[in-house]
Amino acid sequence: MNADNGRKASLLLALTFSLGALFVMSAGIYSYIQQSINLLSVGLALLGVFALLFCLYKGKSQWGRVSVLNNYGVLNRVGMFIIAASLSVIFLIGVNYFSNSLPYRWDVTQYQQHTLAQSTIDFVQAIDKPLELTAFYVGLAPKYLEDLLTEYERVSNGKISAKIIDPIEDIGSAAKFGNVISGKERKLIVVSGDERKDIDFSDTPLSEEQISNALARVSREPRQVCFVTGHGELSEVNEDNQGLSLFSDLLSSNNISSTSLMLGTERSIPEDCDLLIIAGPSTDLTDQEQSLVQVYLEQGGDALFLIQDVSIAGSEQALTAEQAVKNPSLNSILNQWGIHVGNDIVVDLDSHVGGDVGSPATRNYVDHKAITEGLDYTFYIRPRSIIAVHDRRPSIKLAPITLSASKDQSWAETNRTMSIGFNEGLDLPGPVPISYVIWEEKQNLDQSDTRIVVFGDADFLSNAYLNQYSNAAMGLNVVNWLSELDYAVLLDQKNVKVERLDLTSKQRRMVTALLFLMPLMIGLIGIFVWMRS
Repeated sequence: MNADNGRKASLLLALTFSLGALFVMSAGIYSYIQQSINLLSVGLALLGVFALLFCLYKGKSQWGRVSVLNNYGVLNRVGMFIIAASLSVIFLIGVNYFSNSLPYRWDVTQYQQHTLAQSTIDFVQAIDKPLELTAFYVGLAPKYLEDLLTEYERVSNGKISAKIIDPIEDIGSAAKFGNVISGKERKLIVVSGDERKDIDFSDTPLSEEQISNALARVSREPRQVCFVTGHGELSEVNEDNQGLSLFSDLLSSNNISSTSLMLGTERSIPEDCDLLIIAGPSTDLTDQEQSLVQVYLEQGGDALFLIQDVSIAGSEQALTAEQAVKNPSLNSILNQWGIHVGNDIVVDLDSHVGGDVGSPATRNYVDHKAITEGLDYTFYIRPRSIIAVHDRRPSIKLAPITLSASKDQSWAETNRTMSIGFNEGLDLPGPVPISYVIWEEKQNLDQSDTRIVVFGDADFLSNAYLNQYSNAAMGLNVVNWLSELDYAVLLDQKNVKVERLDLTSKQRRMVTALLFLMPLMIGLIGIFVWMRS
């Protein structure tokens, strides 16, 4: 009889303890979901505490009546529960603390939709001035918008502050920006000092690319590049495959504006031209135009020369007079700066794109932190070789940037027919320089140094090939260095179709509570079974 009474008492004690723990946990979860403490949560907490105290009191009385062996058994079970509960609480607190304080994140979504691109992170972390991101969104803001702004804020090391405002509910905050906000308008305003950029995302979701470009526009010093025209150059406004419109758009994204410059008409290079770009002329510049470029460079101007490929003839045909002079080397200018562009085609039998050995692909770069660091492959269409001239001014410093990948299987082919084969003494053996960087520091402190970059190809930055491999990054790195802007470039981000379920903040807390409550219930059932045994 005493054994039966003891089992019933243990069963009642376990049931009361489980209910008490459930009441206390329910009170905490309810307060978390509602983000407030009310009579219901207080009542549940008091009932739970009373039940636990009752268990403690009755358990102490029971321990006095049972045998020493049972006493040790009950003590062991209670002790194990206290240890397990304490470790669980410590684990939960630790996970929440470290997940919010440490910078590490693990994005397991297919398109890394919760993670900013590495180029964006590098750019944001390099910002040296405070910025404010203010999103106007009428009604409940979608989850993707919260996530996106939070990520920018997180990686900025405190330089970026972001907030979302409902302009209908918070008219005062909206009025500070001087905007008349309609109920259908959705806008992000990026502010840095006196600079401001507005992004309207009423019709399409706000993207990482839009935010990064806006940050660049308000935080970076503006620059202007001048594309020389009038000689059949690749045009920055041409949207065909042979145009440079995509490259111009990327420059614009980095707060670098583009304009056309016809030297023959203007007869001067504007003072606000930070960089002169001569992109693959098919006919030579006049003597007067060459003189303008030379004076510009001698006075500390910076320039990017993209030399178009030479014409080739069939295996049994000779070059015509027109083909022989088409796509000039511009050596009349470049020889004065220590380099010479060959009338040849760099071929690489081992590393090339598609089946064209005259389109070498390479990662053979000379170390240059601002230009080549972090680049993957770049490839070039029928590039021409570039070599250093020995008879040059001692003040000129130069070095190759890109060379063909193969040592034994690449060379500069001088035979301008369809016949390809290395001819010792005529062809330049590999690895062959495809691009060169030139730098001259001026003795006159009033003048800036001269920076020049020359590529033996212009097509690698054209619309047809810009977005392949690291071609775009190479072009932008070069322009940044020439413009004397040492910051990471911003490339267009991929458009990702995001399928997600947006929940209200309260619904998210409910989901969190359910995820926490399910294992808790399983644990309580286990404790109940354990204590009655």
